[in-house]
Amino acid sequence: MIPLRDNIPSRTTPWVNYGIIGLCGLVFFYQLQDQQSVLVEQYGMIPVRVAHPDKPVQLTERTTIVLTPLGPAIQEVRRPAAAPAVAPWQTLLTCIFLHGGWMHIIGNMWMLWIFGDNVEDRMGHSRYLTFYVFCGFVASAAHMLVDTSSAIPTIGASGAVAGVMGAYMVLYPRAQVLSVVPIFFFLQMIVLPAPVFLGIWFLLQFFQGTFAVISVQSSGVAWWAHIGGFITGFVAAWLLKQSDSTTPPVETVRRGTDRPTVYRIYVNDQHR
Repeated sequence: MIPLRDNIPSRTTPWVNYGIIGLCGLVFFYQLQDQQSVLVEQYGMIPVRVAHPDKPVQLTERTTIVLTPLGPAIQEVRRPAAAPAVAPWQTLLTCIFLHGGWMHIIGNMWMLWIFGDNVEDRMGHSRYLTFYVFCGFVASAAHMLVDTSSAIPTIGASGAVAGVMGAYMVLYPRAQVLSVVPIFFFLQMIVLPAPVFLGIWFLLQFFQGTFAVISVQSSGVAWWAHIGGFITGFVAAWLLKQSDSTTPPVETVRRGTDRPTVYRIYVNDQHR
């Protein structure tokens, strides 16, 4: 499912959300100049490095197939990882501003663009910034705790964005999301209630994450970062809502896919 827009107007300009998207974009363009991916090794979160800071990290540079008396075998060529530019625990935060490719950053920033402005509207600018960073930190920690022996660098804002989506589910239970849904060989535009869209998304992450734990193969996706971020955002938003620490919600706006909105303005008793 690809969300196109929701029906919740924002009362304030989401400066923090814009700033996060802009910062991630700038970092990504800087990454494009880094052909050796040194930034990923320096600022990405490597679980074994965080869990065992004094242990040297060896990365798999390439794999080759060699012939042995017992038949073909896979041989790994390993090399030391670049030294971290910050303390290992701080990479739990720095990794959320790095991305692994165009589709990775576009997907994350698009979801943040759709859902982040409304969450910031309810929380306020400073609280939203703290909330976003906290969700990203917990998401990174969740991924690390699943496999503390992993030497694969983890990057991406997916966990923090998942936290924003979890908060949106709590703060806007009556919202609707216009989505593109593939049905067999066709793409259909369907308006889904936000809890349905986000609930399906979370269940997909949960099942994929559970499968990844019991499977010997790795998909390259930090499923448990998504799960941990979503739950953290959901719980944090619920607590803020229960303590009346959020601004009142705005009314939803009904919008068709192509129907324009017509406003009637009366000036000096003349209909325009």
